[in-house]
Amino acid sequence: LLFFGRFHHDKGAKEAIEIARTCGRKLVMAGIIQDEDYFKKHVKPFIDDGQFTYVGSAGPEKRNDLLGKAAALLHPINFTEPFGLSVIESMACGTPVIAINRGSMSELIQDGKNGFLVSNTDEAIKAVERVKGIDRAYCRKTVEGHFTIDHMVEKYIAAYEQMLEMTKREDLK
Repeated sequence: LLFFGRFHHDKGAKEAIEIARTCGRKLVMAGIIQDEDYFKKHVKPFIDDGQFTYVGSAGPEKRNDLLGKAAALLHPINFTEPFGLSVIESMACGTPVIAINRGSMSELIQDGKNGFLVSNTDEAIKAVERVKGIDRAYCRKTVEGHFTIDHMVEKYIAAYEQMLEMTKREDLK
């Protein structure tokens, strides 16, 4: 399992440890330490380079390797996530995501198809055992169908055209 994000209460590293610990699964953790006190209290005591490993911040190559080899990305957020770039990066590598269903998660994850949307850590623990049934190629196709540069450019152009149409001056028609 992989936790990939800022070490801060919002991102749920503590919950990711609880999930992995209960499941008896290895957890690799990567990201910047944004809240030093949170890290020292809720993460560092568990780092044993066995079941729980902290690998620091991960650049693009290391990120892709970590995400591509993970059984799942744990995203047990404690806030209303506006987007979730790590969720998209995970699926781009073919790795399903288990996320707390807050903010944009329901727009990114199709429950049971490219990951699981859960309400709490107990549901996330149950989802870990079901993650084997997720088609990793489908995870990748989700990103290819909705989050490529070409797709994003098309959406921006459509939004700009809509704004222009809505703000046309009557005297110029």
